[in-house]
Amino acid sequence: MEGRSPGSRGPWEKPVPAAASPALSSLGAVFILLKSALGAGLLNFPWAFHKAGGVVPAFLMELVSLVFLISGLVILGYAASVSGQTTYQGVVGGLCGPTIGKLCEACFLVNLLMISVAFLRVIGDQLEKLCDFLLSGAPPSPQPWYVDQRFTLTLLSVLVILPLSAPREIRFQKYTSILGTLAACYLALVIVVQYYLGPQGLALEPRPALSPSSWTSVFSVFPTICFGFQCHEAAVSIYCSMRNQSLSHWALVSVLSLLACCFVYSLTGVYGFLTFGAEVSADILMSYPGNDVVIIVARVLFAVSIVTVYPIVLFLGRSVLQDFWTRSCCQRCGPRDLADPSGPWVRTPLTMLWVTATLAMALFLPDLSEIIGIIGGISSFFIFIFPGLCLICATGVEPMGPRVRCCLEVWGVVSVLVGTFIFGQSTVAAVLELV
Repeated sequence: MEGRSPGSRGPWEKPVPAAASPALSSLGAVFILLKSALGAGLLNFPWAFHKAGGVVPAFLMELVSLVFLISGLVILGYAASVSGQTTYQGVVGGLCGPTIGKLCEACFLVNLLMISVAFLRVIGDQLEKLCDFLLSGAPPSPQPWYVDQRFTLTLLSVLVILPLSAPREIRFQKYTSILGTLAACYLALVIVVQYYLGPQGLALEPRPALSPSSWTSVFSVFPTICFGFQCHEAAVSIYCSMRNQSLSHWALVSVLSLLACCFVYSLTGVYGFLTFGAEVSADILMSYPGNDVVIIVARVLFAVSIVTVYPIVLFLGRSVLQDFWTRSCCQRCGPRDLADPSGPWVRTPLTMLWVTATLAMALFLPDLSEIIGIIGGISSFFIFIFPGLCLICATGVEPMGPRVRCCLEVWGVVSVLVGTFIFGQSTVAAVLELV
């Protein structure tokens, strides 16, 4: 930053300092960002539309959130260009100070850990339904040990999830992200088609609520939106892996990714809610009959979709553990004797530890709907609060006109206030529901 000529570039035109051999294409960045958002939240959007009181209020809340979601991604790219850091927690710590940086690391780790657990639980539920379908023609008897969720989920974690999570860099996930995105789109298409054809074997007369039961119920959709659009945690890592790192180009990638994601989420939420109305489950696939072949295919493909997004979450959580490893080893043995935190001797044990811990928690997790509010509340830090704080702090570092500085600071304050409200409202509601 010392060699930068003031005023040579506008604050929205600077490229971020290049990461080590950045080679991620724009299309690859779109797919990784899109797949990071198209996770387990896709199953919960119809239920969120019911909780909000209908299609119109839920859709309006989604559009309002989309403005903050896109601005948060752009702010994170701008903050990365100012701080010169390549991780989310590094950007926050570099701009906002070590205290906020430590808070960000703690929230980052807890949030990603809970998301990983939720992903594994969703995969386990789909495997359980798939095994029930495969054994539907067998005579009534105790289920074999090899179809138990504890065995099937453990086997899948060891044979598939662990190898996919081992690569050193995030750009490897662009290949699996394409497959996962197509699987999520298939699920949305199935829900739309099932609305017009009617679920097989079910005689439903849905009566969707035409208005919210109270004004506070409208805000109940925010936790699901924050849980669903889980891509901000990966934004800095994706941004710093791109070949074209200009901020205007990153803004275009962010807009295209979130608009496509919003389209898929809206189709799923609207048609899933209109199909089942007030009887919709927190997991939309659980509302359909278990013997429908089309739904079974959707279960398998969506499990594949979640399997492809889990390594992205693990990559981000592992980066926090690698930073902690670097700091602790430097204090004890000095930088010369420090093992490379991204090398296999450090990366592999951390990956195995993450998969083992999340798998153990997923096997004993209660109903998924009971923790969505908590995850959504914590996610508001990374979508609203931390980007807002970074924007406020970055305006004090970069030379810019007073009007531009004032506008950016006001938007940063608005983001922090909105995020604080969502965190408080969703967390209190989730805790009260648990109690």
